[in-house]
Amino acid sequence: TCFRLLCSLLLPALFLSGILCICLVVLLWGVRLWMLRKKQLSSAGRDGKRPLLVAFFHPYCNAGGGGERVLWCAIRTLQKKYKNVTCVVYTGDRDATGEEIVEGAFRRFNIKLIHPVKFVFLEKRFLVEASLYPHFTLLGQSLGSVFLGWEALLKCVPDIYIDSMGYAFTIPLFKYIGGCRVGCYVHYPTISTDMLSVVRNQDTRFNNAAFITSSPLFSKFKLVYYYFFAFMYGLVGSCSDVVMVNSSWTLNHILSLWRAAACTSVVYPPCDVQTFLDIPLEVEKSTSEYSIVSVSQFRPEKDHPLQIRAFAKLLKERVGQQPSLKLILIGGCRNQQDEERVNNLKRLCEELGVSDDVMFRINIPFEELKRHLAEATIGLHTMWNEHFGIGVVECMAAGTVILAHNSGGPKLDIVVPHEGYITGFLAEDEDSYAETMAYIFSLSPEKRLEIRENARRSVHRFSDQHFEDTFLLSVEPLFK
Repeated sequence: TCFRLLCSLLLPALFLSGILCICLVVLLWGVRLWMLRKKQLSSAGRDGKRPLLVAFFHPYCNAGGGGERVLWCAIRTLQKKYKNVTCVVYTGDRDATGEEIVEGAFRRFNIKLIHPVKFVFLEKRFLVEASLYPHFTLLGQSLGSVFLGWEALLKCVPDIYIDSMGYAFTIPLFKYIGGCRVGCYVHYPTISTDMLSVVRNQDTRFNNAAFITSSPLFSKFKLVYYYFFAFMYGLVGSCSDVVMVNSSWTLNHILSLWRAAACTSVVYPPCDVQTFLDIPLEVEKSTSEYSIVSVSQFRPEKDHPLQIRAFAKLLKERVGQQPSLKLILIGGCRNQQDEERVNNLKRLCEELGVSDDVMFRINIPFEELKRHLAEATIGLHTMWNEHFGIGVVECMAAGTVILAHNSGGPKLDIVVPHEGYITGFLAEDEDSYAETMAYIFSLSPEKRLEIRENARRSVHRFSDQHFEDTFLLSVEPLFK
């Protein structure tokens, strides 16, 4: 009797599920055909041929960070190579016009585009804001990106779609619904095996709150959630026709999560090394003040508090010593949360008594950035597991003695010996940063010059030209 009852309930449920699945498939197929029809009806050029639309999904294209430099260099590279290509940028920067965004790219990065770019302004960028999801942030932002991607697809159906900001969940949408050839440039995996180990080991980090690490139950629940998310992330990422990653560190994580080795390659981000290499390199003249410069966006993972605490510790140990020291924090603010972060950093400076010795330079023009780097003795970087570190390369090219975090891209790709010679230094915590800075200042100007020269020679592999060559080689399958 129980078996009959179970069958009488189960069979209709299975039948209904099957009908719903078929309806969903038919609906999605119908939407795909409508999208393809919409694409075919789009306007033709002067010669009667429709240009090839290559769209970049970059909701924060006006932010001014390393990811944006990759975007504008990629667009310029395609414009140089392909005459029949029109580049489209999906952006949520509705507070600026297309002309202002392009002008900003030139002002900040010294990148001048060859042809105009078509901007598709998105209204629902708030759906990918972390502040909207105080809990289950990764999942919330990823699902939000799908809705934002749907808005983008409705406004413009491209031939080739490239996610250049890390919204992997948009890839199957454009591939299977939009009928596009799809690629992505991964700066930082949305989830990594390192993040899993942080939760597994109950370590407190900016993305793993203390109330979770102190509770075995919450930690286990978060670990299950992370494993589920990692599985989904691997599933959507594996839909890519072309995968580009920015470093060896990112490559290792993407290969383990996406399992798409055949179409994955390392494309180092373009660093404007030549502009910084133009800065004359000579033995430092005696000066009354040395500067330590940090270049990175004001985001939590960049760990600016570590820089300030290490600097305060260094000043404490150098009381009465000359020359005096100045810490200059240079970076971009994308939104109100970033601005609030800067205010918190200023409060930390006051608490530690170093307000007079720390300068904040926000959203500054390229020429001012160059001047600060030219005058600096040490280039400082503190992000744990930085995926690459364009700021690190720029500091080395400009002739500062780099001190970066002993992890991620700086450890594996950048601050590595060049032809057997030291190119910079690595540290991990407040004490080791303070100690290493003190050691760098204790070196003779001649010894520092030797390290700076080694670093400069090592950064040519991160030039714009090298990026252009490897980028074109990687995206070639999308244009066949």
